[in-house]
Amino acid sequence: MKFIDTIEIRVQSGNGGDGMLCFKRARNLPKLGPDGGNGGNGGDVFLEADPQLNTLHALRFRKLYLAEHGAKGGTKNCTGRCGDPCIIPVPLGTLVLDADTREILGELLEPGQRLLVAAGGARGYGNLHYVTSTRQAPHMMLPGKKGETRMLHMELKVLADIGLAGFPNAGKSTLLSQMSAARPQIADYPFTTLTPNLGVIQVRDDEPFGPTYVMADIPGLVEGASEGKGLGFQFLKHLERTRLIVYLLGCMDFIHAPEVALPILEKELQAYSPDLAGKPKIVVLNKIDLLSAEERVTQVEALEKLGYEVVSISGATGEGVAALKMRLYERLQELL
Repeated sequence: MKFIDTIEIRVQSGNGGDGMLCFKRARNLPKLGPDGGNGGNGGDVFLEADPQLNTLHALRFRKLYLAEHGAKGGTKNCTGRCGDPCIIPVPLGTLVLDADTREILGELLEPGQRLLVAAGGARGYGNLHYVTSTRQAPHMMLPGKKGETRMLHMELKVLADIGLAGFPNAGKSTLLSQMSAARPQIADYPFTTLTPNLGVIQVRDDEPFGPTYVMADIPGLVEGASEGKGLGFQFLKHLERTRLIVYLLGCMDFIHAPEVALPILEKELQAYSPDLAGKPKIVVLNKIDLLSAEERVTQVEALEKLGYEVVSISGATGEGVAALKMRLYERLQELL
């Protein structure tokens, strides 16, 4: 299934039903008064957050979503049936905007949460509605109002506590697979990860019902991403809801040494969003199984001089991963 995180659809709510203009009739009694009923309200269009969805993929096959029209009022003061609403399921973390005005209509962050995006047209009134003490036989009715038609622009921003940021082949997917049950694609070439992946991290392996948190892995950044190089900023939006950013650096990166790579990553995040760049961060030095004890100390000290807390791990062997799980959980608790 293709990962879709932005899409535009058109929604149209139902029209309100017209009121009825009619009078009671019976043999030899031609003037029994008005009995025209009201019409029904048009159906609304809602977006509903569905925790079972993780992409907007299903919406790409249909561009127009219609709610049902309200029925016309009937004789004998019968009210027309209200139109059924149109309910569109979307993933948690969906941001909804009016595609024409760019007005933010809302976000869906809780399971089952609904967002009204197009209100149904109001019902029309029949002539019985207009009867007064001085107007006993009104020859008037009100037609139902038209429903709303709106073009929606939707963006999916995944919900995670921690986001992984780093260069391609830094080991982000490997780390996520070590820390959780997620199984992202892993290979020894750049840009193996082409879509965001989420993993639920269990802090203590011996406590199946213990504390957990969610980590997001996004495709790797490259220097010049702000200018459209690599995959650009296409997936950085998925880090905007996180509380903590993890800079994952490979200690054996032959293009950038870790202490050189870190300022480059900071620069790219700053170019995308100062708010994102200002989030709390922690540096994880990966692939330390390839270093000697002295080289590990040297690289960690070089990164600490830049003002960051540094944790050393090996995603391949699992060394330091349990300690990293706990430290990330402690940092999240500090940020509450």
